[in-house]
Amino acid sequence: MPDRQLTRRKAIRYPLQTALALAAWGCVPAWAKGSEKPLPKVGSVLRLPDVPLLDGRVWRAADMRGKTLVVYWWASWCPFCAVQSPHIEALWRAQRANGLEVLALSIDKQADAASTYMKAKNYSFPAGMLTPQVAKSLAKPAGLPVVVVLKVNGQDGRTGKVVFAEGGEMFPEDIEGLKKYL
Repeated sequence: MPDRQLTRRKAIRYPLQTALALAAWGCVPAWAKGSEKPLPKVGSVLRLPDVPLLDGRVWRAADMRGKTLVVYWWASWCPFCAVQSPHIEALWRAQRANGLEVLALSIDKQADAASTYMKAKNYSFPAGMLTPQVAKSLAKPAGLPVVVVLKVNGQDGRTGKVVFAEGGEMFPEDIEGLKKYL
């Protein structure tokens, strides 16, 4: 590839180089390898766990009742995530007052790597680690980044209906378009 920035368009154009680069970055935790699931189907229901966040707070599923939730699987070492995360941040900042929430789940091996990355980039969306406990409810679909949008209407706020699911880097206008699910 002519330059080092890897985008979806370049990944399509240079599939062999992309596959080799992603294999070399094999930073997926050992417990997560082979446990990736297909994208959840639109209309399916996911159960939401409480998630310890990187900043020490706890993300509470019960607080999501009646909201639209963007679940975002990412990693600090993922070049596609590096392109997509600023757009997730912008969407969250612009739409959270309208009922949009974000739960980002890092698959980094170490929480310090994810936390340091979040601070360096000045991201404020809620982010936790995809621990084995969290993965019981929110298993990571194949690929990175992954975005799943849920309408959370369960009586206890702990279940959400999938209204959108996408694996791979999304274009900025597609991320901005997620607000249509509010």
